[in-house]
Amino acid sequence: MQFLAEQAAALFQITLSPEQLTQFEQYSHELADWSQRMNLTAITEPRAVQVRHFLDSLSVVKAFKPFPKMRVIDIGTGAGFPGLALKIAFPELHMTLMEATGKKITFLQHVIQTLGLTGVDTLNARAEDAGQARDHRARYDLVVARSVARMPVLVEYMLPLAKVNGRCIAMKGETAAEEANDAKRALALLGGKLEGITALQLPDVTDAHYLVAIQKITQTPSAYPRKPGTPSQKPLA
Repeated sequence: MQFLAEQAAALFQITLSPEQLTQFEQYSHELADWSQRMNLTAITEPRAVQVRHFLDSLSVVKAFKPFPKMRVIDIGTGAGFPGLALKIAFPELHMTLMEATGKKITFLQHVIQTLGLTGVDTLNARAEDAGQARDHRARYDLVVARSVARMPVLVEYMLPLAKVNGRCIAMKGETAAEEANDAKRALALLGGKLEGITALQLPDVTDAHYLVAIQKITQTPSAYPRKPGTPSQKPLA
């Protein structure tokens, strides 16, 4: 994990302790092991995991720097990216990992227990349901998502969960600017404002990586998010 430590410091000014590096190493081993039995990730080679999962997750800090006790929710976290990696790097965060697939929740709970993490919850739910739930609606300082949906759909998942003046960070590829433009109507309707798009360059990676940052400026109307499946079937574009 020395490569991870060096790159986290050089790219993102994140200093990882020996204990944190051990946790990342354990996480990598569990990811490779469980991926043999269930569909978690096709990326299991150690260095590739460090770059395409761990460093990619930590890149969120380029758009919004975490602060102590911040409440964060990761929508569609899958195998825990970016949320669980951020929790390891910033243990003072209160992290909620939301995932609709029960088997992936089981994996996440296993990793949390194996790593001895506290202040991290799992939520087996769809974003449309969580966004209307009293315990989650407008409760988070930061909402993050990686590879979940196109922006016109994604902002309907994210913005209802964010507090006013909170942030949403969507991790995107080369279509980031196009998707952000397509989401203008949705942002205006749901109480969001595009803050900026940050380009990233990860080691050993030629693909385009971008962080789309959105500020929650007003409350989201109570009608949103709509019923499960509706945002993807009828995007606000």
